[in-house]
Amino acid sequence: MTSSSAYYYTKVMSELFLHTPSNTGVSFQDISSMADFWDFAQGPLLDSLYWTKWYNNQSLGHGSHSFIYYENLLLGVPRLRQLRVRNDSCVVHEDFRDDILSCYDVYSPDKEEQLPFGLLNDTAWTYHSQEELGGSSHWGRLTSYSGGGYYLDLPVSRQASAEALRNLQEGLWLDRGTRVVFIDFSVYNANINLFCVLRLVVEFPATGGAIPSWQIRTVKLIRYVSNWDFFIVGCEIIFCIFILYYVVEEILELHMHRLHYLSSIWNVLDLVVILLSIMAMGFHIFRTLEVNRLMGKLLQQPNTYADFEFLAFWQTQYNNMNAVNLFFAWIKIFKYISFNKTMTQLSSTLARCAKDILGFAVMFFIVFFAYAQLGYLIFGTQVENFSTFIKCMCFRIILGDFDYNTINNANRILGPAYFVTYVFFVFFVLLNMFLAIINDTYSEVKEELAGQKDELQLSDLLKQGYNKTLLRLRLKKKQVSDVQKFLQGGEQEIQFEDFTKTLRE
Repeated sequence: MTSSSAYYYTKVMSELFLHTPSNTGVSFQDISSMADFWDFAQGPLLDSLYWTKWYNNQSLGHGSHSFIYYENLLLGVPRLRQLRVRNDSCVVHEDFRDDILSCYDVYSPDKEEQLPFGLLNDTAWTYHSQEELGGSSHWGRLTSYSGGGYYLDLPVSRQASAEALRNLQEGLWLDRGTRVVFIDFSVYNANINLFCVLRLVVEFPATGGAIPSWQIRTVKLIRYVSNWDFFIVGCEIIFCIFILYYVVEEILELHMHRLHYLSSIWNVLDLVVILLSIMAMGFHIFRTLEVNRLMGKLLQQPNTYADFEFLAFWQTQYNNMNAVNLFFAWIKIFKYISFNKTMTQLSSTLARCAKDILGFAVMFFIVFFAYAQLGYLIFGTQVENFSTFIKCMCFRIILGDFDYNTINNANRILGPAYFVTYVFFVFFVLLNMFLAIINDTYSEVKEELAGQKDELQLSDLLKQGYNKTLLRLRLKKKQVSDVQKFLQGGEQEIQFEDFTKTLRE
C-alpha cells in the first residue's frame, strides 16, 4: 500500500540517517574511506538511533526504548555485519612479491573468508553462515553479497553501543579483507501503522576507498487496526469470492475449449490476472502469520535483532505484483471498448505492423549494442555513465539527457565522433524509422476502415439504451394519463385487473 504518509516516512528516515554530518562534516553519503565509516558509526549513526530524552534533556519515560523523532520505536537492536575475502584469493605477480605480501580479490562467494580473525572471542570475529543468521543475499553497487558473515548486535543503550564500536575499531575489525559492511535495523510508527526497514551498506572495493548505498523499505505489515482497515477486510473477502468464482469459470472454459481457449490474448490476460491474484492471496496469509511470529519473538526478547528485512522484501514484491496485476486489469478495459472506431484503428495498426517492427528491431539492437560496446571500451575507465555495460545502453541520450563534457574530456578525438554518430544514426535515423513504419500502417488501416460500412459502435449502444429507457418512461406516462382521463369521464370505478393490464402493455 502506497500513501503520502509512506513517502514522508521514507523521506524523514533518509534525511536523518543519510544526510546528518559528523563533527568532521562526513555524512553517510560522503563516506569514502574506513576512517569516514568509523566517524559516521560513532557519531551520526548512534545519535540518530538512540532517542531516549526530550530536547530539554528530560526522559521520554519509555524506559530503555528509543523513539526516533519521539514517534518511531526502534525495534530490537541494530546489527552490524561484514563480509570478507581470503588473503590468498588472488595472485601477486612475481615481480612484486617482495614488496606486496598479501592479495585480496574482489568479492565472490567462493573467495569468502570463513575463518575466525582478530580477537576471536565474539560473533563479530567468527563467521556465521547465511542459514545460521536467517539472512538473504543483497545486490550491491559492485556485486551480489551473501547473507552470512561476521556480525555484532549493538546493545540497547547508546553508551554501551559506543563502547562496542570503539572495541571494534581498536581491534581492527575493518581491514584489507573487508569488502562490505551492512547496518540493519527497523523502526515502527504506531501513528500511521507503518514499518520502516533500513539497510545502510558500505562497500570496500579491491581498488580501495568506500562506496555507500542504502535501502529503505516503508511497508505496512500489520493490516487490521482501524475501522477503515476492517472495511478493507470486507473488500478483500469479496475479492477472494470473485477470484474463486473466476477460477471455476476459467477451469470450465479450458475444459470445454482446450488449447484453443489460449488463442485469444484476452483469455491469456484473464489467466494472468487470476494467477497473480491467487499468489497475492497466498502471500497475504503468509505475511500475516510471519509478522505475528516475529512480533511474538520480539516481545519475548526485546534486546535481540529484529530481522524484518525478509518480510519487507517480500512485501515490496507483493506490492509490485499487485501493481502489475492492476495494470493488466486496466488493459482489459480495451476488450470492452473495442466497439469504438478509434480503438479499432489502434489495435489493427499494432497488429498489422508487429512483424515489420520486429524485423526492424533486430537491426536497431545490433547498432544499439555495437555503440554500447564501443562506449564501454572507450570511456569505461573514466566516465561513470559508461563504467558498466548496462550503463552504456545510452537510453538517457535517446531521451535527450546527456553530459557531453565528460565524454569529450575522456577522449577528445573519439568522444565527439561517438556522440555525433550515435545521435545521428540511433536518434534521427533508426528511431524515426520505427515511427515511419507505424505511421504508414496507420494510414493504410484508416483508409480501409473509411471505405467500410460503419459498424455498431459503443456510442451507438449507449444511445440505443438511452432511447429505449426514455421510450418506456413515456409509454408509462401515457398509460397513466389514459387511466386518469377514464376516471374523469364519469366512471368512478375501475377493475384492478384492467388497471394492471393497462400498465403492463
